[in-house]
Amino acid sequence: MAEAIKILICQGTGGISAGAKKVEAEFNRVIAEKGIAATVGKRCDIIKTGCRGLCANDVLVDIVDDKGCTTYDFVQPEEVANLVEEHILKGEPLEKRKAKPYYNQFVDAQRRVCMSGCGHIDAESMDAYLATDGFKAIEKCVKTMKPAEVVEEVKKSGLRGRGGGGFPTGLKWSFCAASPGHHKYIICNADEGDPGAFMDRSILEGDPYCIIEGMMIAGYAIGAQFGYVYVRAEYPLAIERLQKAIDTCYEKGYLGKNCMGLGFEYDMRIKKGAGAFVCGEETALMASIEGERGMPRPRPPFPAVKGLWQNPSNINNVETFANVRHIINNGADWYAAIGTDTTKGTKIFAVTGKVKHTGLVEVPAGMTVRSVIYDVCGGILNNRKFKAVQAGGPSGGCIPAEILDTPVDYDSLIKAGAMMGSGGLVVMDETTCMVDVSKFFLTFTRMESCGKCVPCRIGLKAMLDILIRITEGNGREGDIETLIDLGTTIKQASLCGLGQTAPNPVLSTIRYFRPEYEAHINEKRCPSNSCKELLLWQVVEDKCVKCGACKKVCPVDAIVWEKGQIAYLDKDKCTKCKSCYDACRFMAIE
Repeated sequence: MAEAIKILICQGTGGISAGAKKVEAEFNRVIAEKGIAATVGKRCDIIKTGCRGLCANDVLVDIVDDKGCTTYDFVQPEEVANLVEEHILKGEPLEKRKAKPYYNQFVDAQRRVCMSGCGHIDAESMDAYLATDGFKAIEKCVKTMKPAEVVEEVKKSGLRGRGGGGFPTGLKWSFCAASPGHHKYIICNADEGDPGAFMDRSILEGDPYCIIEGMMIAGYAIGAQFGYVYVRAEYPLAIERLQKAIDTCYEKGYLGKNCMGLGFEYDMRIKKGAGAFVCGEETALMASIEGERGMPRPRPPFPAVKGLWQNPSNINNVETFANVRHIINNGADWYAAIGTDTTKGTKIFAVTGKVKHTGLVEVPAGMTVRSVIYDVCGGILNNRKFKAVQAGGPSGGCIPAEILDTPVDYDSLIKAGAMMGSGGLVVMDETTCMVDVSKFFLTFTRMESCGKCVPCRIGLKAMLDILIRITEGNGREGDIETLIDLGTTIKQASLCGLGQTAPNPVLSTIRYFRPEYEAHINEKRCPSNSCKELLLWQVVEDKCVKCGACKKVCPVDAIVWEKGQIAYLDKDKCTKCKSCYDACRFMAIE
């Protein structure tokens, strides 16, 4: 029989929630019903892949045949029979149902390294991983390289930790390798607590074996024989697939006393976390693994000297480990040729907010923020004006339009008042209030603070109280200066990275958008028409184009409108939900 036709169905968390399992079941039913193998002379392999990034277009389906790969988006079960009939039986791809043109733009503008397997291989199949040179890197390390040579290769590549701090990975490994001790630990930080970030989750769901191999290489390099993957319990699919991969590795001799028959010992297990944001900090994470409350510890001693159960330990995040096998297979020089002088390789970003195409993008370090937003993600939703992008998760800063050409690398983002962080990018348009954004992120970090140190516990509450007053129209003279003083002190005096970075959204928005703060305080006005207590709630007649879009979305019929007439907002009925404001493309709701 000729080469099989492959049907790749995105079954990451996003794909499954969009109905991917029903689409898969329908493909199986229709293919069996029509006897495809006998009719076409080819078998059809249905492959459950991980997330490919553009989750907003799920369910995504690729049909790979002699003519190449054709992608269909927004696939529903009722469309499957037609796809099978026209594309597979007749050999004619459905032009009208192909993925929208921007799908190719979204994919082609990226460079996939960490996510090279996501969306292309069966995440639950070891054979699929082996077919992509899986476990070749650990075999190469053990057979041809000494542990110190592996460390040097990672150093030479320039790989920096992708969890937020950006510390050189090879250097971190060398510290742990040099620490004396019989028992050492490799820990993979898959806690990923940033709102809207799902980079680590997608890799664990789409290519779990690459994390196992990356941790094995790290274990060989530093002399560790045991690894933990610390995953938040809110990631059930990631845990399920990773556990299945670990079990398969034990069954087939890739983990255990004599890994792959190489005389190399390595064991690993999963530790479920309860979802505390502070457990993304490495000392709090280790406390959680040990069964203690997840709270940071003072450093030194650092984990490389005294970590898990007082033994030398090395902690990297999922994306960092996902890079390792590619560095070993392709060489440090290959990896170092990607990116910038100070930030090598690629970086995965979770792009959300007021952007046309949200999702995961993996781009070379050094690509500008402008290129990520406009070239990869298609620009601002509803073609509104770009205002800012918050980079680095809830602890990151906001980058305004004036410095939109800032490269996405560690040093450039810090200089701009933001940070790389784990890779969250929240895009904002002209309707976004920067004071309200600061309040939103500070609410999150204040709630997630463990409360161990006074600057974070008391300082963040004091900052948040001021921001709440300002957005409610009760701002006072001197509030801005107080926020700056508090923020600066908290950054300098807090025990861990949460407190040291939590004031960033406030300080960066004051730096770039101070007039908005002043308008809230001095004029009791929100320039972005976002803070409910400061809004007028009326239709601006000379801006209204009489389209009726506001009336269609109003949930309480507070908009009075007839065709060809200017809309009117009934304030007695209005609940201030902002549905009309968001729907109006002409900024006619004030």
